[in-house]
Amino acid sequence: MLLQAQSLTTTHLSPSPSLSKPTSRNGFSPQKSVSFRTRTPFEAIKCSAATEERTHVALSSVKPFPAEVSRTIMELSSKGTLSTLTEDGWPLGVGVRFAVDPNGTPVLCLNGSDGQFPVDRRSSLNVQLEQCGLRTPQCTIQGCIVKPEDRMFLMRLRSAWTKRFGEEVEEDLLYYVAVERVLQIEDFKEDGIWVSSSEYKSASPDPLRDSAESIVNVINTNNMDDVHRFCNVYVDLDFLVSEAKVIWVDRLGFDVRISSSERGIFEVRIPFPREVTDEKGAKSSFNCMSQLAWEVEKHFQVPDFEKVKQLKQIS
Repeated sequence: MLLQAQSLTTTHLSPSPSLSKPTSRNGFSPQKSVSFRTRTPFEAIKCSAATEERTHVALSSVKPFPAEVSRTIMELSSKGTLSTLTEDGWPLGVGVRFAVDPNGTPVLCLNGSDGQFPVDRRSSLNVQLEQCGLRTPQCTIQGCIVKPEDRMFLMRLRSAWTKRFGEEVEEDLLYYVAVERVLQIEDFKEDGIWVSSSEYKSASPDPLRDSAESIVNVINTNNMDDVHRFCNVYVDLDFLVSEAKVIWVDRLGFDVRISSSERGIFEVRIPFPREVTDEKGAKSSFNCMSQLAWEVEKHFQVPDFEKVKQLKQIS
């Protein structure tokens, strides 16, 4: 069952004394001093020592939309399975390399004289992105395989291929998939969501995509105490957490895999107080949340914020 988490927003917090949680040499370094002022409803938690004043924009979602996730998967991947119908009507899937242009259009290098080249140009391109060995989101693009005729468009596709693989490609071998629709699936055995061609093309890949894996690895290696504390402080749980591990991070927050010896395995979405646009912003938000969680755990701060109440059970 897939459920959406609620935002971490505060109604009010009394100013806390100048306290700082113990720092470590590895991982993200919490701020030396953090103060929290009284907030109006729906105002994000703010770390005055680490972030500049900025207008708060209420987020309509705590997770990227499926079109954004699909664009991110396509940007971070370079291999997929291209499936077509052969002359005898049988579906055939083969592994291919691909690049994407600025609109997310898949670019393929195919040998038209190959006996496996499809007669029916309708196709699907399935692309998967493994995340921390715990989850494999995927997108399947449906569309027709087309030979580019416009010279400028052809040069754009060729440039995309060279940028992705660092190699030149013969123009006669270049094709693209004219996207009709996209099926986005969060993980194996889960239901998918269909995304229209216009939604896919107008969406932007996540700004943290190139650093997300590195951020997750650092957190899971050096900040496991913080991750456990996040689960206990920011998530409304009625069971003890035996293990917690971050799966992925994006501009709106991060996903955590929680294990309980009593209840099983769950996945929870913990949103950032505000949207971030780069790695620095993600680390700053993590550190601020870490500081507040530590203060709450040590009873230096009253947890006057709305906890995440909804989990997705994995097993």
